[in-house]
Amino acid sequence: MIQFKETFFQVLRYIRQYKLRTFMTMFGLIWGTMTVILLLAFGVGLKKAMSKNMHGMGDGIAIMWPGSTSIPYNGYGRDRRIRFHADDIPILRREIPEIKYISQEYSEWGIPVRVGDKVNKTSVAGIIPEYGPMRNVWPQPGGRWLHDPDIKDRKRVAFIGNKLKDLLFGEQTNAVGKYIMIGDSPFMVIGVLRKKTQPSCYTTRDQDRVYIPASTFESFFGHRYLANIVYKLHDPTKNEYVENRLNQVYAKMYVFDPTDKETLHIWDTTEMDKFIHYFSLGFNIFMGVIGVFTLIVGGIGLANIMYVVVQERTREIGVKRAVGAKRTHIMSQLIQETFIILGFGAFLGFMLAVLLIKAISLFPLKDIVGHPELSWSVAIISSLILVLIGFIAGFFPARKAARLNVVDCLRF
Repeated sequence: MIQFKETFFQVLRYIRQYKLRTFMTMFGLIWGTMTVILLLAFGVGLKKAMSKNMHGMGDGIAIMWPGSTSIPYNGYGRDRRIRFHADDIPILRREIPEIKYISQEYSEWGIPVRVGDKVNKTSVAGIIPEYGPMRNVWPQPGGRWLHDPDIKDRKRVAFIGNKLKDLLFGEQTNAVGKYIMIGDSPFMVIGVLRKKTQPSCYTTRDQDRVYIPASTFESFFGHRYLANIVYKLHDPTKNEYVENRLNQVYAKMYVFDPTDKETLHIWDTTEMDKFIHYFSLGFNIFMGVIGVFTLIVGGIGLANIMYVVVQERTREIGVKRAVGAKRTHIMSQLIQETFIILGFGAFLGFMLAVLLIKAISLFPLKDIVGHPELSWSVAIISSLILVLIGFIAGFFPARKAARLNVVDCLRF
């Protein structure tokens, strides 16, 4: 401890003596540290923003649409259109126990929805209660989502998107308990969508949609066929198995080749999660490499200044060796000096990075590219990189100093 204290004050004297040289070296370390932390923090923020945007539509769900046959089978020709029915849902529940939640979805586009003289043509969907939790459709306080009695009694109730509510009722008005006209029929609003981030959807965005009970939709619009089916698995890793089972079950019900991949079109959002994971991993590695190269430049400058230190203190090293100092003592002292200088630069770089992260977080970029986030993983990775570069920058000059011949040092 005493030795480290002496080394610390010796470094401070050196910094005061060679201000410009030390500043130029520390500037590289400050810039490199700040770059590594900022780039990795941006990588973490981008991953969270992409994941949040993706999950606005639902967590780990799959959407299935009917297609047409592409292979003649059992006396039937190709191009025979497959249709989904509401009766398919209980069959799929029974035949594929891996499915945790499942909901039919009717859909009608361009339906006029109005309150007084305010009209908007939008998408009206007919669904069952399981649909909401799957699709992250949550009500604002004071309202509710659809429940089973609404389906059983074919109630004329509606759950509306928050943007549609603002258009029809105004931002300050509570819409729950009031009526909207869907076509020429009144529906009571039972809930309004809680605001969420959803940059895309397979239909109209939830903020602009109207949801009514599936049974009410059937009788109101007279639809026989579903637009699509939404489901979620107990174990998302079994998605490929479930897709094959869906083909087999539907092939048995509607008589087509179970190997025909054109009959069912399935969008599994867990595949997008995998893409986000590997994309963010590659992005972080790329950003980290850029930051490391920047930090290496600072490390090279630090190594150079330590070589100069060794040259200027050659005689001092010779005296220490002559009075009994071991080579390991000479090496450890110079490596300690390296880490002290590195510590000053890293601390200043870290503080600047934190201030910049705070400043950037004030800009409205969260829903686009995300805010940079200083996580524990970023701090640990940055520290490990700094330790490695500091050790390399100090080891070779220290080894050179330890190997100096005592006689040559005293003659210097």
